[in-house]
Amino acid sequence: MRVFALAGLAACIAAPVMAQTSAPASGLTPAEVFAEAGAACAADGGALWGVDLCTPVLLVDPATRTIHANRKGESDALSAEGGLFTGTLPATVNIANTAMEWDGVRWAMLMQPLPRDPVRRRALVMHERWHGVQEALGLPAHSPTPAHLDSEEGRVLMRLEWRALAAALNADGDAARRLAVSDALAFRAARRALGSGEDERALEMNEGLAEYTGLKLSGGDAKALAIAALGAAEGGATYVRSFAYASGPAYGLLLDEAAPDWRQGLKGTDDPGVLLAAALELSAGDEASAEGRYGGAAIRTEEARRAEQARVVAAGWTAKLVDGPRLRLPFRSMQIAFDPGKIIALPPHGSVYPTLRVVDVWGVLEVSDGALIDDNWSGVTVVAPASAEAVEGPGWTLRLNAGWRLEAGERAGDFRLVQG
Repeated sequence: MRVFALAGLAACIAAPVMAQTSAPASGLTPAEVFAEAGAACAADGGALWGVDLCTPVLLVDPATRTIHANRKGESDALSAEGGLFTGTLPATVNIANTAMEWDGVRWAMLMQPLPRDPVRRRALVMHERWHGVQEALGLPAHSPTPAHLDSEEGRVLMRLEWRALAAALNADGDAARRLAVSDALAFRAARRALGSGEDERALEMNEGLAEYTGLKLSGGDAKALAIAALGAAEGGATYVRSFAYASGPAYGLLLDEAAPDWRQGLKGTDDPGVLLAAALELSAGDEASAEGRYGGAAIRTEEARRAEQARVVAAGWTAKLVDGPRLRLPFRSMQIAFDPGKIIALPPHGSVYPTLRVVDVWGVLEVSDGALIDDNWSGVTVVAPASAEAVEGPGWTLRLNAGWRLEAGERAGDFRLVQG
């Protein structure tokens, strides 16, 4: 499972992160994890981005909320122990792989167990540490949900772009690479015409650059890792939030070859595809004629079958979270953790998050069987409880802070949250 966290989205988007939470334990002690993380950071020496990536690290055990850190915060929440600092993470802070502000420090939080493979472990650490400095680089974090990536045609064109990018990375010569890049740009342009290209661009400039950084500084073969990620991504249940983890490293590595200084002066408004096209002096090719080079017919057959199944799933979620009795909780100063690989677009209502944890001024919501978040991130909807006094409902539990309560909503059977 992958866990993603955002903090304070109502005001700004915090650095989100993705990780392999089902990976086996690394077998390393906290001290060894910090030593390895320090070595990976020192090996870069600020060369990749021109800044020190040695963001303070918070290593957290989800079962006990025990913290190990490589520095102290501003309060007495952490105490010195064995050359590190330990404590307990408050229940008001979500546990995930993320960059976050806590106790007066901007941390890269890492959730145990870490991956056993040292290359993937270092990639995760440096991914999170990049999120810790991206604001200083002038690359603010944005986390939209491009719903068109859950459509049949959107998925077809995404898979075709990924295959073209893999071909470009694998190419033996300049001509083959240029053809593959031109094809990738064609599939990209056709797909972005389906929905919000800006949403895609924003995610690539956030998670894509973080993942590129992780692979570059992992100590492994970044190109081989990127190609493997492109292939594995095709099997994803949804691409809405996870696509950038595959696309971003591919474009970054191709830019490394075409324009080695591309990171210098990079702006938050830039687009990796546009930068690569300019560096290679290429334009998008013909999408229709390029499909055959990448198994387009088979992809379309597979995605048509999936689309039929997806329509049934979407109808079920609509009946449950849109048409049926609901409880809506507004976002005020929200922190949220969820799995970006399982989000289901449900236009025009928003997106379904099968599991999530929300911390807000009103309390803590934990969901194990589906919640709906609208596209403007103003609140979350779950199936209505049995009564206003209930603190749980089908697939969710709610711990309300003092001064907050539920009352009947506008529709029969609905509930809403009120203060007072």
